[in-house]
Amino acid sequence: MLLSFPDLGWSSHFAAQHTADPSLLPYRISAVHRDRLIGLSPEGESPLLSLDQSTGAYAVGDWVLVDENKRIRRVLDRRSLLQRRAAGAGAAAQLIAANVDVLFIVSSCNADFNMPRLERYLALAHQAGCYPVVVLTKSDMCDDPSLYVDQAQSLAPFLTVLAVNALDHGDLEQVLSWCPKGQTSALIGSSGVGKTTLANGMTGQDQATAGIREDDARGRHTTTSRALHRMRNGGWLIDTPGMRALRLLDAQEGLDEVFSDISDLSLNCRFSDCQHETEPGCAVQAAIDAGTLDPARLDRWRKLRREDQHNSASVAQARARDKAFGKMVRSVMHEKKSRKGL
Repeated sequence: MLLSFPDLGWSSHFAAQHTADPSLLPYRISAVHRDRLIGLSPEGESPLLSLDQSTGAYAVGDWVLVDENKRIRRVLDRRSLLQRRAAGAGAAAQLIAANVDVLFIVSSCNADFNMPRLERYLALAHQAGCYPVVVLTKSDMCDDPSLYVDQAQSLAPFLTVLAVNALDHGDLEQVLSWCPKGQTSALIGSSGVGKTTLANGMTGQDQATAGIREDDARGRHTTTSRALHRMRNGGWLIDTPGMRALRLLDAQEGLDEVFSDISDLSLNCRFSDCQHETEPGCAVQAAIDAGTLDPARLDRWRKLRREDQHNSASVAQARARDKAFGKMVRSVMHEKKSRKGL
């Protein structure tokens, strides 16, 4: 099937940038591997070359401009970017997906359902600039899915929450309707919630699925890399590996959006730098005393803010060190060349 640029997600946002380099060809990154990149255009898929031979600066969903030798010359400004602090002890940002319109946050109607985790994913969506849709799978295995739906919807007044059986055609159509032709979605959630089954139904592919442990409803990783897949309705899907740890990064605005009830209350505190602990005139503590704010929600807000501030500061420091080191190396090389010229 022939695809046009609009079919691939191309829009005026990217076309305006392309006018500066009209001789270069647009490709959309459809897969990122450790040692290579795959791009997609109306002519099909093709391997692409990174000028610095590194793939870490690219995300699935990126639009890039390449020369006649398929070397990437420019990454076009993104409309949205999903990222986190990379796993492990190091301080680095890890790109998850780019130019995503809708983020499907997948949980399930069983022991895996976790409100703090949903808040974390919602903060990621809002910070990235994606529209969040919570998808609760395995509704057919639950006596009353509405109990889970009501809990999830309590996180935001107009939050879209869908309880689905990923093997039911009607339920899949309901999910697909949120990402029509030419739009891009991503699936995110922990292992074992049924993301692979859901992705199979949305794309018509047949990726292998893994079982879950009966004691805690958690599963093993099935998806191990990120790739762009065309959905049955013409939209696009980026499936991501299950995330046991999503470490927020530069997510202040996203947290303010998810915890807008606390942010709004804070405006009425007597002191602008109120920590919402024992200060007089604290509107947040007054709401807790009145029973209109759950103290556990305030605790979760504090925890996520501390984590985000720590991760953001650590990554910023690492970037500053790398920049300083690079500047030093260039200075030394320049000095050596100058000496050779004497």
